[in-house]
Amino acid sequence: MDVLAGLLEGPRARGAFMIRALFDPPWSVRIADEAPLSVMVMVRGSAWLRPEDGTPAQRVHPGDVAIARGPDHYTCAGERDTAPFAEIRPGQHCVPLDGAPVARYTDLGLRAWGESRDGSVEMLIGTYQMRGELTGRLLDALPPLLVLPTEVWDCPLTPLLAEEISRADPGQEVVLDRLLDLLLIAALRAWFSRPEAEAPAWYRAMGDPVVGRALRLLQDDPAHPWTIADLAVGAGVSRAALARRFTGLVGEPPMTYLTNWRLALAADLLRDSGLTIAAVARKVGYGSAFALSGAFKRVYGVSPQEHRGRGGVA
Repeated sequence: MDVLAGLLEGPRARGAFMIRALFDPPWSVRIADEAPLSVMVMVRGSAWLRPEDGTPAQRVHPGDVAIARGPDHYTCAGERDTAPFAEIRPGQHCVPLDGAPVARYTDLGLRAWGESRDGSVEMLIGTYQMRGELTGRLLDALPPLLVLPTEVWDCPLTPLLAEEISRADPGQEVVLDRLLDLLLIAALRAWFSRPEAEAPAWYRAMGDPVVGRALRLLQDDPAHPWTIADLAVGAGVSRAALARRFTGLVGEPPMTYLTNWRLALAADLLRDSGLTIAAVARKVGYGSAFALSGAFKRVYGVSPQEHRGRGGVA
C-alpha cells in the first residue's frame, strides 16, 4: 500500500462529505470546518479562495480544481473582498454571520446546499477527515491552497462528477466516493508534476525503476523480514548499488525508511483499530509488543499504549 492508497483508505468511514454549493451574487462563506483536506471543483461561475494564513488569494473558474489543506480556515467568495455571510464549522454545521434570524444558506435537498437551486454559481466540494502518520507524509508536502486551472490540467472527471452528485440511484454513495477518490489522486499527481510543486523525495523516487520497485516492496509487505540483500534481488541490482541509489533519491537508507514506515503504520493502527499492541507489532514486522514499544517510544516519545490513549496525538 503506497501513500496515495493509504490517503484514501476508508474515506467514507473517516467522514468524507460531498455537496453541491449553489450561490447568487453577492456571496461569501467562511470555511472553518478544520477538515484536513478539501477538494473543490468549479462547475459554473467563479470564486475567490482566501486563506487566512497569509497565503495569497486565488481565483477559480469553471473546470478548475482546488485543494485546501486544513485545519487552517479560508473564505470562498464571489468577490475578493466580500465579507462572509455564514461560517461552516466542524460537523458541517452552518452558522449565519450577518445577524439574520434565519440562515441565508440552507439545505437544498439531496447533496445540495446554498441559496437557490438555480444559483448562478455552482461548486462541488468534497472533504476528507483522514488524519494519520501515513497520510501526513503526503499532506505535509502540499501548500495550504493549490489550484489546477484548466489551462494546465483539464480534468475529465468533472462533468461526470457534476452529473452523478444529483442522482439518488442505489449504490450512489459508493459511486461518488470512488469518483472523488479518483479526482483527488489525479489532481495530486498533476500537481506534483508541476514545476512549482515541491514533491517530497520519496514521491519522486517512486518513479525511479530501481528505487521505486524497492519502495513498493517495503510498502506492500512491511511485516516481511527485509534485508538489503532481499531488496536488491527484488530491484534487480547489487546491494551496494541499491543502498547508494535509494539513499541518494529518498534521503535515507532503505532500512531507516522501512523502520519509519513500520512505525507510522503502527501509529495509525493503534489509533484506528482495536488490535492489541502485540497484533499491531506482528502486522508491521516486529516480533513482539516489547520490540515495537521500544522502537515506537524512541521515535514518538511515548509508548504505543500512551499514543492510543491520546487518540493518536503523540
